[in-house]
Amino acid sequence: MPIGQVVKTYNGFYYLKAQQDSAFSDSQLLSCRLRGRIKRVRGAVVTGDMVGYELLGDGTGVIEKCLPRKSMLYRPAVANIDQVIITFAIREPDINSLLLNRFLVMAEWSDIPEIIICLNKIDLMSDIPESFIRIYSDAGYRVICTSAHTGEGIEEIRGLLRDRVTVFAGPSGVGKSSLLNAIDKDLMLATGQISEKIKRGKHTTRVARLLPVQGGGIVVDTPGFGAAELEHIDKSVLAGCFPEFRPLIEKCYYNTCTHSHEPDCGVKAALNAGLVSQERYDAYLNILQTILERKKAY
Repeated sequence: MPIGQVVKTYNGFYYLKAQQDSAFSDSQLLSCRLRGRIKRVRGAVVTGDMVGYELLGDGTGVIEKCLPRKSMLYRPAVANIDQVIITFAIREPDINSLLLNRFLVMAEWSDIPEIIICLNKIDLMSDIPESFIRIYSDAGYRVICTSAHTGEGIEEIRGLLRDRVTVFAGPSGVGKSSLLNAIDKDLMLATGQISEKIKRGKHTTRVARLLPVQGGGIVVDTPGFGAAELEHIDKSVLAGCFPEFRPLIEKCYYNTCTHSHEPDCGVKAALNAGLVSQERYDAYLNILQTILERKKAY
């Protein structure tokens, strides 16, 4: 059975490149449908999956099986990636720290090997927001400031992409496509403008798609979205999705501690000592409340 990789999905079709083929152009991709038994399983095949397929007489194919994944980012749904670069604009639209933390939790819960924060449009600020950056660097994240307009940070990002599959994820309007165009001018991705009425980005990327970049590596430009649903995450694992909380959890008196109201809590003790950011802790409580409310609804 021949093997291919899903380069993009659209309207029920799955577009593959053959395993031995290096081409990513639309004219060289194989259009496939899912076999019925696979179609009944939600999320059975996503962009990035390696799949076994059967070639049909009309030049299309049918996906018969999905090969085991080495990693899976659950939103946006992309398989077999090495790292995610969570991209937010520092201005236009202004950064939403709670949404940033929700993206980080989603990536941590998905067990992505490398998680990087990119603060784009840094040219719109007179000074680099050092205090904001410190919150996330102290939590263990690499933070890169970039500008597609001035070129700041582009070489640093480009260096991270070599020989890796990298997802760029973030809200609409933060400049993901512009950033990728600055990294590789041959991509020529469509870009949009910020809505003056609602001060939010407009969707320009419609589907997640694998794209090879100059210098080696594959990037995934993904549709922007304004929410990261985390209600399916169990409350018992949420704290572990905050890297700076992990060594503190074992210091809690109760092994069922939610780090919200219990006494003798290692996380709250670190917070009171200034060792944990208030912004990060508030985000944790917000996400925890969302999970608990969702559980009550069911």
